[in-house]
Amino acid sequence: MTPKRIRDLLEQVRDGALDVGAAMTDLQNLPFEDLGFARIDHHRSVRQGLPEVVFCQGKTTDQVVAISKRIVDSGSSLLATRAEAEIGQSLVEAIPNADYDPLARTVVVRTDDILPETTGTVLVIAAGTSDLPVAEEARVTATSMGSPVETLYDVGVAGIHRLLASRDQILNARVIIVVAGMEGALPSVVGGLVQVPVIAVPTSIGYGASFGGLAALLGMLNSCATGVTVVNIDNGFGAGVSAALINRVFRGPSTS
Repeated sequence: MTPKRIRDLLEQVRDGALDVGAAMTDLQNLPFEDLGFARIDHHRSVRQGLPEVVFCQGKTTDQVVAISKRIVDSGSSLLATRAEAEIGQSLVEAIPNADYDPLARTVVVRTDDILPETTGTVLVIAAGTSDLPVAEEARVTATSMGSPVETLYDVGVAGIHRLLASRDQILNARVIIVVAGMEGALPSVVGGLVQVPVIAVPTSIGYGASFGGLAALLGMLNSCATGVTVVNIDNGFGAGVSAALINRVFRGPSTS
């Protein structure tokens, strides 16, 4: 259930085009729908302007499909993350217009709902090609939440001239997501170049002493650059949501 759908229902009741009983039937699953194994938060888009997102990891394929279909049937768009191939293909088969991205491990279903207008660009920067699954999760997430997104990939500090060659693109972004593994130095470099928020995402990419991304996480948390904030290891989704919300705030909260 979306704010637009609720507004349409209220206007139809006001205009006499829909009786109260029919409107109540449409609203009966607010604020959540209990499937036994999951309680779907249909009210989240009303509270936060963003529908509930399905985190697929740890769920069975049948559970993910059931949850996702109920979200789409309620009129909301769908974003499913950490969807491996079996789940991704099952969602594509079960839900019309579902778009599976195997690199990002995401499934997106877009509805006709009007997203809050944004004018700025979110730039996703990735240090290396190995970081792309996390970077692409961030890209898909921010895009699905209404932000224009650009990407700049394989520009890590081992060849910093690759980053500086795209300085104009970096300086034109409103919010920047920087994804890096190994020692996690790239967000500090980017943070020292710009005057916009930088969201750092450590990845679990690296040799043994990287400790599955812990070295990158600690390096980013200890960044000497101002304006750098850090999300959890491999959390491209969290970075994408934060970037989209920051981009949206420049126009104020949605009232639609």
